Amino acid sequence: MRYGKAVLIGVDQLANAILGGWPDETLSSRCWRLSLAGRDWPRRMVDGLARIFGDRDHCRESYESERLGRQLPPELR
Repeated sequence: MRYGKAVLIGVDQLANAILGGWPDETLSSRCWRLSLAGRDWPRRMVDGLARIFGDRDHCRESYESERLGRQLPPELR
């Protein structure tokens, strides 16, 4: 993983933890889980922002990445 992406993921996880989420989960992944539980507005907001930058289905893809441990070092996958 490139340095810049790793830093952005770390900042994202910090923001999620500050807002009361799990410390090792990204805010986007949390938004997808909230959507599955019936609270869809956070996912729509984050996905809408990501779509501006050409990223479709951002929250779902973030959730799948978290679930599969893609952000982990190869030794921990």
